[in-house]
Amino acid sequence: MKSKSMEEHKKNVPKSIKFAVITLSDSKYKDFLENKTTDISGNLIIDSLKKYELVFYSVIPDDPELLLLTVEDIIKKHGADVIITTGGTGIGVRDITIETIKPIMEKEINGFGEIFRYESYKELGTGAILSRATAGIYKNTLIILLPGSPNAVNTGLKIITPELKHLVKHVHGG
Repeated sequence: MKSKSMEEHKKNVPKSIKFAVITLSDSKYKDFLENKTTDISGNLIIDSLKKYELVFYSVIPDDPELLLLTVEDIIKKHGADVIITTGGTGIGVRDITIETIKPIMEKEINGFGEIFRYESYKELGTGAILSRATAGIYKNTLIILLPGSPNAVNTGLKIITPELKHLVKHVHGG
């Protein structure tokens, strides 16, 4: 299903990418503070993108102000091209990722969420409607908001990884 024009368009992509990972979870945050390794989803992202440069990783509680401060810090101090979050994208009371990040997005990449839910639907059935996974751009940084489950993270990575350099190229004006 690859087109020649798409392949041509993907030329001159960046050779390297700086990325950051934020896991949002009240319970995993407590474990993180105690040096317990319970963040399977965050580690899946890091392992899947090991050919790129990890510039920041943290586990934070479901706190909107802390999430915004962390995103700003990553952009300002670490120069990440991509920030991937995991957790907080559902419809529960403590799920704040979408409400916090979507309003600051300068552009939303609707296709990511649409494909994510379609792929989830093929695997999970109608329960896929619970996911609000999305992606967008903020201050020349690609931000991808994934659910917290390892299975959902794998689904999101299958979608985003083949296009990551292409997306970063466009975010940086290429």
